[in-house]
Amino acid sequence: MSESTTRPWTFYALAAFFGAYVLFLYGPMVCMYVLSFQGEQGALSFPMRGLGLHWFEQLWDGRSGDIAGAVRRSIPLALVVMCVTVVFSLAAGLGFRRQVPGSTAVFHAVIVSLTAPGYILGIGIGLMFSLFGWPAHWFSSALGAQLSWTLPFGVLITFAVLGRFDGSYEEAARDLGASPAQTLRLVVLPILAPGIIAIALFGFTLSYDEFARTLQTTGSLNTMPIEIWSMTQNVTSPTIYALGTVTTAISFVFIGAAMGAVAVIQRRRASAGSL
Repeated sequence: MSESTTRPWTFYALAAFFGAYVLFLYGPMVCMYVLSFQGEQGALSFPMRGLGLHWFEQLWDGRSGDIAGAVRRSIPLALVVMCVTVVFSLAAGLGFRRQVPGSTAVFHAVIVSLTAPGYILGIGIGLMFSLFGWPAHWFSSALGAQLSWTLPFGVLITFAVLGRFDGSYEEAARDLGASPAQTLRLVVLPILAPGIIAIALFGFTLSYDEFARTLQTTGSLNTMPIEIWSMTQNVTSPTIYALGTVTTAISFVFIGAAMGAVAVIQRRRASAGSL
């Protein structure tokens, strides 16, 4: 091997560090997935004791907690948070393209919630609902608490996406006689579609995984992260591993769907550009 193609020692050092990081990050998850497929005599550590789906059956039979109910609450809540985050973030991004009085103050008011500790913010929302005599519920107080977390991220992503948007497309549409609504629907939104999908994915995953802001605002019915936390207090069986496997699979389904949608959009754009 010639000297010009010899890699420096720093390359191997950084590669080893990255490999150790990946192992540290995903190794525990792989162990959890493997241990979730044990038989009836399974334990919380290796070696495995048989193979089967026994702990998944235990999970969905409701013997370890209200998992099915938590899923039925968490996914609709995450979908609502996702839709609200996309709509308001996109509206804010389009609105902030023009300088209006008070826009800087509004922007900082949106972003400042990122600096507030999530648990403290959740307690504050819970106290506010109690003060006004409103019952805390996963679809009201928890929804507001989670939006205080997802909206700032959605706004920042929207600003990044619109920062690369070429306004000449809008001018061309207007020159061709398109109305503002047609320009938005037929020109702006299709161009911004990958960014909108990214905002939607961010909103869904942040909501589905949110614990601190939801703990004090969900009321008597738990969402999935809180149900998992409750199970860790008393469950001493691989059921908790089965739950981790299921929740990871759900996350991968939504991530894969989002990545597939972006790939389809990019492929259509490439085919249209080649015509």
